[in-house]
This record gives sequence, structure tokens and C-alpha cells, in this order.
Amino acid sequence: MIDHPLLSVQHVSKNYGAVEALKDVSFELQRGEVVGLVGDNGAGKSTLVKCIAGVLRPSAGEIHLEGTRHEFSSPAEALAAGVETVYQDLALVEMFDLTANLFLGRELVRTGWLARLGLLRKREMEIAARQAVAQLPARFPDLDAPIDNMSGGQRQVVAISKAAFWGRRLLLLDEPTAALGVQESAGVLEMIGHTAAGGDTAIVVIAHNLQHLFSVCARVLVLRRGSMVADLKADETTAEEVVAYITGAR
Repeated sequence: MIDHPLLSVQHVSKNYGAVEALKDVSFELQRGEVVGLVGDNGAGKSTLVKCIAGVLRPSAGEIHLEGTRHEFSSPAEALAAGVETVYQDLALVEMFDLTANLFLGRELVRTGWLARLGLLRKREMEIAARQAVAQLPARFPDLDAPIDNMSGGQRQVVAISKAAFWGRRLLLLDEPTAALGVQESAGVLEMIGHTAAGGDTAIVVIAHNLQHLFSVCARVLVLRRGSMVADLKADETTAEEVVAYITGAR
């Protein structure tokens, strides 16, 4: 039996007329691996993530998940295949509590004639949410409080744990520690490591903070002007070398 990588991006390009946003990009990602994706503004990071997440369709190339080729025509198709993206806006409903956000769009509905009334299995959802939260490295003072009572770091942890809770195979994180303080960033980075440690979920992290990336990532991928210019092992490189690839000094 062939053990395929969880994600294989093969010769992906994306053109907007004469503009090449991505040029023949290829890389692989294994289960349980955390990889950083870096590059200057306009390097193609967001375009690449959007191609993987089904927001954009590549102009050329292929995307494979566990050996199966996928041509996502929408984010919903990517989500169904196990790909979830956590953007900076987090897509959480601030007036809802943690349980409601965890089950947002996937609510457990009562069976039988009660299903026609749209009645939810609230107690079952609350128990599942509390069990999931109990296994997280983060702690929440009040699980019944609305999300808008939480700190920025706690909200980021909720968004990441939501993806992990539903068994997402591939998690794409867009600047997860942006605008967070030192302590909150540390909590989010711990959550990323905790999620990958299970061995089933692979994570791609877009970030400008190289120190944060080196603390959780096994590899660092560098995009420059739409091309993949480096695929570096984190323990065999330095921040200075990564910056050199980003700027074109190497």
C-alpha cells in the first residue's frame, strides 16, 4: 500500500491575464506536519492558500489530498474534503458562546417530528464541546459566555479547535498570531502544536513573525514573486537565511 502525502501541490500556476500570481509551485505536506509559508507582500501566499482552499481555481497544475486529485470549485467542496481555512476575521459569531460557535453550521438536530421544528440537541452539543475543550492547552473562564467576552488569543484558539474538532485533515492558518500579545501568541502557538501532535492533521501557517514559525514549524516554504524559491528544514536554517530568500539576496 502506497503511503501518499496528505497534501501534494504539483506545478500549480495562477494567471490573471498576463500577470502570473503563481508560477509552477510544488510542495508536499505530511500528516502531523506544521509548515510555515512566508514571503513578501504580493509573493503569492494568499493566492496559493486560496487555490488549496477552493476559493480560486489554478490556471495549471494539480492538488492532491492523500493521493486523490481534487479540483475544488468552491470552499464548500474543499471543506467537505477535509480542508479548512482560518482567516484573520476567524468567521466566529461574537454573540454566540463557544458551543454554538463550535457547532456553527453543523448543529445537532433532534430526530423525528421534532426535527421539523428545528429543535437542537443542546445538551449533547454542550457535553461534546466541554469534552473537547478539556483536552486543549488553553483555558476559558466561562464556556457559556459570548465569544466577544474572550480575548483575541482565546478567539483564535476557538477557531483552530473548531477545525480540529471536526476532524479536518488540512488546516490553513492566515496570520494566526497577528495583533496578539506575547502571552496570547504563545497560547495560540501551543494550540497549533497540540493540534498537529495528534498525527492526523497537517497545518500550513502564513506568518510574518519568523520567531513564531520556528517555534512550531518543521519546515519553512518561501515564495517570491509567485515562485517557490526555498523549502527549508526549520532546524537546519536560520531567520537570516529565510529573510535572504524572501528578499532575493539568495
